[in-house]
Amino acid sequence: MNNIMTDNHTIQNKIFTLRDLQVMLDADFAELYGVQTKQLNKAVNRNLDRFPEGFRFQLTQQEFDNLRFHFGTSSEHCGRRYLPFAFTEQGVSMLSAVLRSTTAVQVSIKIIETFVSMRRFITQNAGIFDRFERIEQRLSIHDENFNKIFDAIEDKSIKPKQGIFYDGQIFDAYVFVSELIKSAKKNIVLFDNYVDESVLMLLSKRVSTCQVNIYTKTISKQLELDLQKHNAQYPHAEIKKFNLSYDRFLLIDDEVYHIGASLKDLGKKWFAFSKMDRESFEIMQMLK
Repeated sequence: MNNIMTDNHTIQNKIFTLRDLQVMLDADFAELYGVQTKQLNKAVNRNLDRFPEGFRFQLTQQEFDNLRFHFGTSSEHCGRRYLPFAFTEQGVSMLSAVLRSTTAVQVSIKIIETFVSMRRFITQNAGIFDRFERIEQRLSIHDENFNKIFDAIEDKSIKPKQGIFYDGQIFDAYVFVSELIKSAKKNIVLFDNYVDESVLMLLSKRVSTCQVNIYTKTISKQLELDLQKHNAQYPHAEIKKFNLSYDRFLLIDDEVYHIGASLKDLGKKWFAFSKMDRESFEIMQMLK
């Protein structure tokens, strides 16, 4: 008998699970039988009526790629002109009848015994495997949740709902408001009674298709000139007189932020900000 057959571990390593069936590939059978793969398949092709789908089937490209990725199949499977064939336990029994040699019979018996042994082991330990699978599923869910948390931590585009900037945090406050402005897709509305050219420059960071409306208590000659120069270089912005608001509000599309300081004074003194639950649509309705 082929010496390789004395090693049951070698046989077990050549048995895979495909389509919920334990199978062995044609090249591995050929190696154990001591024949060439094409000779084995020719013998089978002459007796195809003995090998229905439940006895022998051809792998799909995806199945073959997965097999190579997870298990690293032997070099004999590579460089072939066609995809490998897989034989089930019933196919192994039929192979010995087709090949009609003492070696084939002895090898087939040994392989079938290994199939049976592995199936018995799986059946006896089904409960353990089932628990392992449930644990694996739970771990997969935990991994997914952790990834979401880590992504959220790393994602600087996620805007906080409230916070405080302290005296001297001029740049941090500027960057925060700047990111809000950059995030706007459709429109920006600012209620601020103290607007100057620095506010216009901050608003120039918006996307070109985003409309800007500024409501302020007083429109000085200087502010009119600043706006004129801004509009000559950047997308058009409008400033309107409005004296009904004491607080500062920044509307970014459908979100409303209450800002505790004028945009021109960001970070000069302590100020708080908060994202409000009321939609910007309601505030805009109050203007009509």
